[in-house]
Amino acid sequence: MQLDQLLATYKEAGFDKVKVGGFDIDGVLRGKYISLDKFVSAATSGFGFCDVIFGWDSADELYEGVPIEVTGWHTGYPDCHCELDVSTARRIPWEAGQPFFLIDFHTSDRAPHPASPRQLLQKIDARAKEMGYTAKFSAEFEYWLFRETPHSVREKGYRQMTPLTPGMFGYSCARATENSELFSRIFTDMKAFDVDLEGLHTETGPGVLEAAITYDDVVRAADKACLFKTGMKELAIRHDCIATFMAKWTKKLPGSSGHSHQSLWRGDTNAFYDADDALGMSDIFKHYVAGVLETMGDFAALYAPTINSYRRLVPGMWAPTRACWAPDNRTGSARTIHGPKPSSSRLEFRVPGADMNAYIAFAGMLAAGLWGIENKVPLRPAVTGNAYALPESEAPSLPATLADASARLRKSKIARELLGDVFVDHYCSTRDWEVQQAASVVTDWELRRYFEVI
Repeated sequence: MQLDQLLATYKEAGFDKVKVGGFDIDGVLRGKYISLDKFVSAATSGFGFCDVIFGWDSADELYEGVPIEVTGWHTGYPDCHCELDVSTARRIPWEAGQPFFLIDFHTSDRAPHPASPRQLLQKIDARAKEMGYTAKFSAEFEYWLFRETPHSVREKGYRQMTPLTPGMFGYSCARATENSELFSRIFTDMKAFDVDLEGLHTETGPGVLEAAITYDDVVRAADKACLFKTGMKELAIRHDCIATFMAKWTKKLPGSSGHSHQSLWRGDTNAFYDADDALGMSDIFKHYVAGVLETMGDFAALYAPTINSYRRLVPGMWAPTRACWAPDNRTGSARTIHGPKPSSSRLEFRVPGADMNAYIAFAGMLAAGLWGIENKVPLRPAVTGNAYALPESEAPSLPATLADASARLRKSKIARELLGDVFVDHYCSTRDWEVQQAASVVTDWELRRYFEVI
Protein backbone atom coordinates (compact mmCIF):
# COMPACT_ATOMS: atom_id res chain seq x y z
CA MET A 1 0.00 0.00 0.00
CA GLN A 2 0.96 3.65 -0.46
CA LEU A 3 1.40 5.83 2.60
CA ASP A 4 -1.99 7.54 2.27
CA GLN A 5 -3.71 4.17 1.91
CA LEU A 6 -1.97 2.82 5.01
CA LEU A 7 -2.93 5.90 7.01
CA ALA A 8 -6.57 5.65 5.93
CA THR A 9 -6.65 1.95 6.79
CA TYR A 10 -5.22 2.55 10.26
CA LYS A 11 -7.63 5.38 11.01
CA GLU A 12 -10.58 3.31 9.83
CA ALA A 13 -9.48 0.43 12.09
CA GLY A 14 -9.24 2.79 15.06
CA PHE A 15 -5.47 2.81 15.53
CA ASP A 16 -3.96 5.96 16.99
CA LYS A 17 -0.34 4.80 16.89
CA VAL A 18 2.12 2.56 15.07
CA LYS A 19 5.07 0.57 16.39
CA VAL A 20 8.52 1.01 14.82
CA GLY A 21 11.83 -0.66 15.53
CA GLY A 22 15.21 -1.77 14.27
CA PHE A 23 17.79 -4.35 15.31
CA ASP A 24 21.03 -3.60 17.11
CA ILE A 25 24.38 -5.38 16.88
CA ASP A 26 23.17 -8.24 19.11
CA GLY A 27 19.94 -8.74 17.17
CA VAL A 28 17.80 -7.08 19.85
CA LEU A 29 14.78 -5.19 18.51
CA ARG A 30 14.90 -1.59 19.72
CA GLY A 31 11.83 0.51 19.06
CA LYS A 32 8.89 2.54 20.27
CA TYR A 33 5.31 3.55 19.57
CA ILE A 34 4.65 6.76 17.66
CA SER A 35 1.41 8.60 16.98
CA LEU A 36 -0.23 8.52 13.56
CA ASP A 37 0.74 12.16 12.98
CA LYS A 38 4.35 11.34 13.83
CA PHE A 39 4.13 8.28 11.60
CA VAL A 40 3.30 10.47 8.58
CA SER A 41 6.27 12.77 9.14
CA ALA A 42 8.55 9.81 9.95
CA ALA A 43 7.57 8.06 6.71
CA THR A 44 8.20 11.17 4.62
CA SER A 45 11.10 12.93 6.35
CA GLY A 46 12.58 10.44 8.79
CA PHE A 47 13.06 10.95 12.52
CA GLY A 48 15.70 10.87 15.22
CA PHE A 49 16.62 7.88 17.39
CA CYS A 50 19.34 7.96 20.03
CA ASP A 51 22.38 6.12 18.69
CA VAL A 52 23.14 4.72 22.15
CA ILE A 53 21.62 1.49 20.80
CA PHE A 54 24.98 1.03 19.05
CA GLY A 55 26.86 2.09 22.17
CA TRP A 56 25.55 -0.41 24.67
CA ASP A 57 25.39 -4.18 24.92
CA SER A 58 22.43 -6.55 25.17
CA ALA A 59 22.12 -5.73 28.88
CA ASP A 60 22.07 -1.96 28.22
CA GLU A 61 25.56 -1.52 29.65
CA LEU A 62 27.67 1.09 27.90
CA TYR A 63 30.76 -0.20 26.12
CA GLU A 64 33.69 1.13 28.14
CA GLY A 65 37.31 0.13 27.98
CA VAL A 66 37.09 -0.98 24.35
CA PRO A 67 37.65 1.28 21.33
CA ILE A 68 34.09 2.04 20.19
CA GLU A 69 34.40 4.90 17.69
CA VAL A 70 30.96 5.16 16.10
CA THR A 71 29.33 6.52 19.27
CA GLY A 72 30.08 7.12 22.94
CA TRP A 73 30.64 9.80 25.54
CA HIS A 74 33.11 11.37 23.09
CA THR A 75 30.25 12.00 20.63
CA GLY A 76 27.56 12.75 23.20
CA TYR A 77 25.30 9.93 21.97
CA PRO A 78 23.50 12.03 19.33
CA ASP A 79 20.42 11.05 17.38
CA CYS A 80 20.98 9.02 14.27
CA HIS A 81 18.66 9.71 11.35
CA CYS A 82 16.10 6.95 10.91
CA GLU A 83 14.12 6.16 7.81
CA LEU A 84 10.95 4.12 8.05
CA ASP A 85 10.86 1.26 5.53
CA VAL A 86 7.24 1.35 4.38
CA SER A 87 7.72 -1.92 2.46
CA THR A 88 8.03 -3.74 5.81
CA ALA A 89 4.49 -2.79 6.91
CA ARG A 90 2.90 -5.63 8.84
CA ARG A 91 0.41 -6.23 11.66
CA ILE A 92 1.14 -7.81 15.04
CA PRO A 93 -1.68 -10.34 15.52
CA TRP A 94 -0.94 -11.01 19.21
CA GLU A 95 -1.17 -7.22 19.77
CA ALA A 96 -4.68 -6.76 18.33
CA GLY A 97 -3.36 -6.14 14.82
CA GLN A 98 -1.04 -3.30 15.87
CA PRO A 99 0.71 -1.79 12.78
CA PHE A 100 4.48 -2.28 12.77
CA PHE A 101 7.37 -1.07 10.58
CA LEU A 102 11.11 -1.70 10.49
CA ILE A 103 13.43 1.28 10.41
CA ASP A 104 16.84 1.83 8.85
CA PHE A 105 19.51 3.71 10.79
CA HIS A 106 21.59 6.41 9.12
CA THR A 107 24.19 8.94 10.19
CA SER A 108 23.36 12.63 10.49
CA ASP A 109 24.45 13.14 6.88
CA ARG A 110 22.00 10.43 5.73
CA ALA A 111 24.67 7.78 5.02
CA PRO A 112 23.95 4.18 6.12
CA HIS A 113 25.00 3.80 9.73
CA PRO A 114 28.28 1.82 9.80
CA ALA A 115 27.21 -0.20 12.86
CA SER A 116 23.72 -1.09 11.60
CA PRO A 117 23.35 -4.83 10.82
CA ARG A 118 20.47 -4.34 8.36
CA GLN A 119 22.40 -1.71 6.42
CA LEU A 120 25.41 -4.05 6.28
CA LEU A 121 23.29 -6.78 4.70
CA GLN A 122 21.73 -4.30 2.28
CA LYS A 123 25.24 -3.38 1.12
CA ILE A 124 26.20 -7.01 0.49
CA ASP A 125 22.85 -7.67 -1.22
CA ALA A 126 23.50 -4.72 -3.53
CA ARG A 127 26.82 -6.32 -4.47
CA ALA A 128 25.02 -9.57 -5.35
CA LYS A 129 22.61 -7.66 -7.56
CA GLU A 130 25.52 -5.91 -9.30
CA MET A 131 26.86 -9.36 -10.12
CA GLY A 132 23.47 -10.34 -11.55
CA TYR A 133 22.23 -12.53 -8.69
CA THR A 134 19.20 -12.58 -6.44
CA ALA A 135 20.16 -14.18 -3.14
CA LYS A 136 17.50 -16.41 -1.59
CA PHE A 137 17.92 -17.30 2.10
CA SER A 138 15.98 -18.88 4.92
CA ALA A 139 16.60 -19.69 8.57
CA GLU A 140 15.76 -22.67 10.75
CA PHE A 141 15.66 -22.07 14.49
CA GLU A 142 15.74 -24.51 17.36
CA TYR A 143 14.55 -22.93 20.58
CA TRP A 144 13.32 -23.95 24.02
CA LEU A 145 10.06 -23.15 25.79
CA PHE A 146 9.63 -23.19 29.55
CA ARG A 147 6.51 -22.80 31.68
CA GLU A 148 8.03 -19.77 33.36
CA THR A 149 7.79 -15.98 33.39
CA PRO A 150 10.48 -13.27 33.20
CA HIS A 151 10.11 -12.97 36.97
CA SER A 152 10.18 -16.67 37.83
CA VAL A 153 13.33 -17.44 35.84
CA ARG A 154 15.15 -14.72 37.78
CA GLU A 155 13.80 -15.96 41.10
CA LYS A 156 15.06 -19.46 40.18
CA GLY A 157 18.42 -18.17 39.00
CA TYR A 158 17.72 -19.73 35.60
CA ARG A 159 17.90 -23.20 37.17
CA GLN A 160 15.30 -25.92 37.76
CA MET A 161 12.97 -24.42 35.16
CA THR A 162 9.89 -26.35 34.05
CA PRO A 163 10.01 -27.18 30.32
CA LEU A 164 6.94 -26.96 28.11
CA THR A 165 7.03 -30.75 27.72
CA PRO A 166 9.02 -33.44 29.53
CA GLY A 167 11.48 -35.98 28.17
CA MET A 168 13.25 -36.62 24.88
CA PHE A 169 10.65 -36.74 22.13
CA GLY A 170 11.81 -35.45 18.74
CA TYR A 171 9.33 -35.17 15.87
CA SER A 172 6.58 -36.00 18.33
CA CYS A 173 3.02 -35.81 17.01
CA ALA A 174 1.77 -36.53 20.55
CA ARG A 175 3.57 -33.53 22.06
CA ALA A 176 2.38 -31.29 19.22
CA THR A 177 -1.20 -32.40 19.84
CA GLU A 178 -0.87 -31.81 23.57
CA ASN A 179 0.08 -28.22 22.77
CA SER A 180 -1.99 -27.84 19.61
CA GLU A 181 -3.34 -24.42 20.56
CA LEU A 182 0.17 -23.00 20.89
CA PHE A 183 1.41 -24.76 17.73
CA SER A 184 -1.55 -23.41 15.76
CA ARG A 185 -1.02 -19.91 17.10
CA ILE A 186 2.65 -20.01 16.09
CA PHE A 187 1.74 -21.01 12.54
CA THR A 188 -1.22 -18.69 12.01
CA ASP A 189 0.06 -15.67 13.91
CA MET A 190 3.50 -15.79 12.28
CA LYS A 191 1.85 -15.98 8.86
CA ALA A 192 -0.28 -12.95 9.74
CA PHE A 193 2.97 -11.26 10.86
CA ASP A 194 4.43 -11.90 7.37
CA VAL A 195 6.77 -14.58 8.71
CA ASP A 196 5.55 -17.71 6.92
CA LEU A 197 6.73 -21.05 8.29
CA GLU A 198 7.38 -24.14 6.18
CA GLY A 199 7.43 -26.45 9.19
CA LEU A 200 7.27 -26.67 12.97
CA HIS A 201 8.05 -29.72 15.10
CA THR A 202 9.47 -30.87 18.39
CA GLU A 203 13.19 -31.58 18.58
CA THR A 204 15.04 -33.96 20.90
CA GLY A 205 14.88 -32.50 24.35
CA PRO A 206 12.34 -31.26 26.89
CA GLY A 207 10.37 -28.34 25.49
CA VAL A 208 12.48 -27.77 22.36
CA LEU A 209 10.93 -26.85 19.01
CA GLU A 210 12.31 -26.28 15.53
CA ALA A 211 10.75 -23.79 13.11
CA ALA A 212 11.70 -23.55 9.43
CA ILE A 213 10.95 -20.12 7.95
CA THR A 214 9.96 -19.94 4.28
CA TYR A 215 12.77 -18.64 2.05
CA ASP A 216 12.79 -15.12 0.61
CA ASP A 217 15.13 -12.52 -0.84
CA VAL A 218 18.02 -12.20 1.57
CA VAL A 219 17.12 -8.90 3.31
CA ARG A 220 13.48 -9.91 3.76
CA ALA A 221 14.67 -13.34 4.93
CA ALA A 222 16.81 -11.69 7.62
CA ASP A 223 13.89 -9.43 8.59
CA LYS A 224 11.73 -12.51 9.03
CA ALA A 225 14.38 -14.42 10.97
CA CYS A 226 14.95 -11.61 13.44
CA LEU A 227 11.25 -10.83 13.76
CA PHE A 228 10.48 -14.52 14.34
CA LYS A 229 12.70 -14.59 17.40
CA THR A 230 11.19 -11.42 18.84
CA GLY A 231 7.65 -12.48 17.89
CA MET A 232 8.08 -15.96 19.34
CA LYS A 233 9.15 -14.50 22.69
CA GLU A 234 6.13 -12.19 22.73
CA LEU A 235 3.76 -14.95 21.68
CA ALA A 236 5.16 -17.38 24.26
CA ILE A 237 4.47 -14.92 27.09
CA ARG A 238 0.83 -14.89 26.05
CA HIS A 239 0.78 -18.67 26.54
CA ASP A 240 2.39 -18.50 29.98
CA CYS A 241 5.78 -19.58 28.64
CA ILE A 242 9.19 -18.05 28.06
CA ALA A 243 11.34 -18.81 25.01
CA THR A 244 15.11 -18.89 24.79
CA PHE A 245 17.27 -18.85 21.67
CA MET A 246 20.54 -19.33 23.55
CA ALA A 247 22.96 -21.50 21.60
CA LYS A 248 23.45 -23.84 24.58
CA TRP A 249 21.44 -23.48 27.77
CA THR A 250 22.60 -26.75 29.38
CA LYS A 251 25.59 -29.02 28.85
CA LYS A 252 23.38 -32.10 29.14
CA LEU A 253 21.51 -31.54 25.87
CA PRO A 254 22.34 -30.52 22.29
CA GLY A 255 22.44 -26.82 21.54
CA SER A 256 20.07 -24.72 19.47
CA SER A 257 20.94 -24.24 15.82
CA GLY A 258 20.24 -21.39 13.44
CA HIS A 259 20.92 -23.18 10.16
CA SER A 260 20.70 -21.11 7.00
CA HIS A 261 19.64 -22.37 3.58
CA GLN A 262 20.81 -20.28 0.63
CA SER A 263 21.06 -20.13 -3.14
CA LEU A 264 21.66 -17.61 -5.91
CA TRP A 265 19.24 -17.04 -8.78
CA ARG A 266 19.31 -15.37 -12.19
CA GLY A 267 15.69 -14.56 -12.85
CA ASP A 268 13.77 -17.83 -12.54
CA THR A 269 16.89 -19.98 -12.86
CA ASN A 270 18.75 -21.42 -9.90
CA ALA A 271 22.39 -20.49 -10.55
CA PHE A 272 23.54 -23.31 -8.23
CA TYR A 273 22.23 -26.05 -10.53
CA ASP A 274 23.96 -27.75 -13.46
CA ALA A 275 22.34 -30.84 -14.99
CA ASP A 276 25.68 -31.99 -16.46
CA ASP A 277 27.44 -32.21 -13.10
CA ALA A 278 27.40 -35.50 -11.17
CA LEU A 279 25.89 -33.76 -8.15
CA GLY A 280 24.02 -31.16 -10.15
CA MET A 281 26.37 -28.45 -8.83
CA SER A 282 27.21 -25.54 -11.10
CA ASP A 283 30.64 -23.92 -11.02
CA ILE A 284 28.96 -20.93 -9.36
CA PHE A 285 27.70 -23.19 -6.57
CA LYS A 286 31.15 -24.76 -6.12
CA HIS A 287 32.93 -21.40 -5.96
CA TYR A 288 30.28 -20.06 -3.57
CA VAL A 289 30.74 -22.99 -1.17
CA ALA A 290 34.52 -22.65 -1.50
CA GLY A 291 34.31 -18.98 -0.53
CA VAL A 292 32.25 -19.80 2.54
CA LEU A 293 34.71 -22.54 3.55
CA GLU A 294 37.87 -20.52 2.99
CA THR A 295 36.62 -17.59 5.08
CA MET A 296 34.88 -19.65 7.76
CA GLY A 297 37.62 -19.37 10.36
CA ASP A 298 37.98 -15.62 9.88
CA PHE A 299 34.20 -15.08 9.84
CA ALA A 300 33.30 -17.35 12.77
CA ALA A 301 32.51 -14.42 15.09
CA LEU A 302 29.84 -13.28 12.62
CA TYR A 303 28.10 -16.67 12.87
CA ALA A 304 28.78 -17.44 16.54
CA PRO A 305 28.52 -14.04 18.25
CA THR A 306 28.39 -14.83 21.98
CA ILE A 307 30.47 -16.50 24.66
CA ASN A 308 27.75 -19.14 24.83
CA SER A 309 27.91 -19.85 21.06
CA TYR A 310 31.08 -21.89 21.50
CA ARG A 311 29.51 -24.18 24.10
CA ARG A 312 27.40 -25.50 21.22
CA LEU A 313 30.23 -25.99 18.73
CA VAL A 314 31.59 -29.21 20.21
CA PRO A 315 31.94 -32.71 18.71
CA GLY A 316 29.02 -35.10 18.77
CA MET A 317 26.32 -32.55 19.58
CA TRP A 318 24.88 -32.02 16.08
CA ALA A 319 26.89 -28.85 15.58
CA PRO A 320 29.92 -28.54 13.27
CA THR A 321 33.47 -27.98 14.49
CA ARG A 322 35.34 -28.18 11.15
CA ALA A 323 35.42 -26.16 7.94
CA CYS A 324 34.34 -28.83 5.46
CA TRP A 325 31.52 -29.72 3.11
CA ALA A 326 29.70 -32.81 1.90
CA PRO A 327 26.44 -33.70 0.18
CA ASP A 328 23.71 -34.35 2.76
CA ASN A 329 26.10 -34.88 5.68
CA ARG A 330 25.06 -33.30 8.97
CA THR A 331 28.45 -33.63 10.68
CA GLY A 332 30.05 -30.97 8.50
CA SER A 333 29.65 -27.21 8.47
CA ALA A 334 28.46 -26.92 4.86
CA ARG A 335 25.82 -29.43 3.76
CA THR A 336 24.92 -29.29 0.10
CA ILE A 337 21.42 -30.34 -0.91
CA HIS A 338 20.63 -31.66 -4.37
CA GLY A 339 17.30 -32.40 -6.03
CA PRO A 340 14.79 -33.69 -6.55
CA LYS A 341 14.43 -30.68 -8.87
CA PRO A 342 16.76 -27.87 -9.97
CA SER A 343 15.13 -25.33 -7.65
CA SER A 344 16.08 -27.48 -4.64
CA SER A 345 19.86 -27.10 -5.08
CA ARG A 346 21.14 -25.09 -2.14
CA LEU A 347 23.65 -24.80 0.66
CA GLU A 348 22.70 -25.45 4.26
CA PHE A 349 25.23 -23.67 6.45
CA ARG A 350 25.22 -25.27 9.90
CA VAL A 351 27.65 -23.18 11.95
CA PRO A 352 25.29 -20.48 13.29
CA GLY A 353 23.31 -21.11 16.43
CA ALA A 354 19.89 -19.74 17.26
CA ASP A 355 21.68 -16.82 18.95
CA MET A 356 22.86 -15.46 15.60
CA ASN A 357 21.97 -11.98 14.39
CA ALA A 358 20.59 -13.02 11.00
CA TYR A 359 21.53 -9.73 9.31
CA ILE A 360 25.18 -10.12 10.25
CA ALA A 361 25.35 -13.88 9.71
CA PHE A 362 23.64 -13.68 6.30
CA ALA A 363 25.90 -10.78 5.31
CA GLY A 364 28.97 -12.85 6.17
CA MET A 365 27.79 -15.93 4.27
CA LEU A 366 26.70 -14.00 1.19
CA ALA A 367 29.83 -11.85 1.10
CA ALA A 368 32.02 -14.94 1.44
CA GLY A 369 30.16 -16.81 -1.28
CA LEU A 370 30.30 -13.89 -3.71
CA TRP A 371 34.02 -13.52 -2.97
CA GLY A 372 34.46 -17.18 -3.84
CA ILE A 373 32.66 -16.68 -7.16
CA GLU A 374 34.57 -13.51 -8.06
CA ASN A 375 37.92 -15.12 -7.32
CA LYS A 376 36.99 -18.54 -8.72
CA VAL A 377 38.11 -20.14 -5.47
CA PRO A 378 38.52 -23.90 -6.03
CA LEU A 379 36.32 -26.18 -3.95
CA ARG A 380 38.27 -28.70 -1.90
CA PRO A 381 37.07 -32.34 -2.04
CA ALA A 382 33.95 -33.29 -0.14
CA VAL A 383 34.50 -35.20 3.09
CA THR A 384 32.97 -38.57 3.84
CA GLY A 385 31.81 -40.11 7.06
CA ASN A 386 32.18 -38.45 10.46
CA ALA A 387 33.63 -34.95 10.02
CA TYR A 388 34.39 -34.71 13.76
CA ALA A 389 37.07 -37.39 13.34
CA LEU A 390 38.88 -35.85 10.36
CA PRO A 391 42.50 -34.65 10.58
CA GLU A 392 43.18 -30.91 10.77
CA SER A 393 44.80 -30.94 7.31
CA GLU A 394 41.59 -32.20 5.73
CA ALA A 395 39.11 -30.12 7.73
CA PRO A 396 40.48 -27.11 9.68
CA SER A 397 38.98 -26.51 13.11
CA LEU A 398 36.84 -23.47 13.81
CA PRO A 399 37.91 -21.04 16.55
CA ALA A 400 37.15 -22.52 19.95
CA THR A 401 36.25 -19.30 21.78
CA LEU A 402 34.76 -15.90 21.03
CA ALA A 403 38.08 -14.29 21.93
CA ASP A 404 39.89 -16.33 19.27
CA ALA A 405 37.13 -15.71 16.71
CA SER A 406 37.12 -11.95 17.31
CA ALA A 407 40.92 -11.77 17.00
CA ARG A 408 40.80 -13.61 13.67
CA LEU A 409 38.04 -11.39 12.32
CA ARG A 410 39.90 -8.23 13.34
CA LYS A 411 43.03 -9.38 11.48
CA SER A 412 41.17 -10.61 8.39
CA LYS A 413 41.98 -8.69 5.23
CA ILE A 414 39.10 -10.38 3.43
CA ALA A 415 36.62 -9.32 6.11
CA ARG A 416 37.80 -5.73 5.92
CA GLU A 417 37.62 -5.77 2.13
CA LEU A 418 34.09 -7.19 2.05
CA LEU A 419 32.48 -5.70 5.17
CA GLY A 420 34.45 -2.49 5.68
CA ASP A 421 36.98 -1.40 8.28
CA VAL A 422 34.52 0.58 10.40
CA PHE A 423 32.07 -2.30 10.79
CA VAL A 424 34.80 -4.87 11.50
CA ASP A 425 36.47 -2.66 14.11
CA HIS A 426 33.15 -1.83 15.79
CA TYR A 427 31.89 -5.39 15.77
CA CYS A 428 35.14 -6.86 17.09
CA SER A 429 35.25 -4.28 19.86
CA THR A 430 31.73 -5.30 20.93
CA ARG A 431 32.76 -8.97 20.92
CA ASP A 432 35.89 -8.15 22.92
CA TRP A 433 33.61 -6.42 25.44
CA GLU A 434 31.60 -9.65 25.75
CA VAL A 435 34.82 -11.53 26.46
CA GLN A 436 35.84 -8.98 29.13
CA GLN A 437 32.44 -9.18 30.79
CA ALA A 438 32.56 -12.97 30.94
CA ALA A 439 36.11 -13.04 32.28
CA SER A 440 35.12 -11.21 35.46
CA VAL A 441 32.30 -13.58 36.44
CA VAL A 442 32.66 -16.16 39.23
CA THR A 443 30.66 -19.13 37.91
CA ASP A 444 28.64 -21.77 39.73
CA TRP A 445 31.17 -24.34 38.50
CA GLU A 446 34.03 -22.47 40.18
CA LEU A 447 32.12 -22.30 43.46
CA ARG A 448 31.36 -26.02 43.42
CA ARG A 449 34.91 -26.84 42.38
CA TYR A 450 36.93 -24.68 44.75
CA PHE A 451 34.79 -23.20 47.56
CA GLU A 452 35.27 -25.99 50.09
CA VAL A 453 38.13 -28.09 48.71
CA ILE A 454 40.89 -25.60 47.91
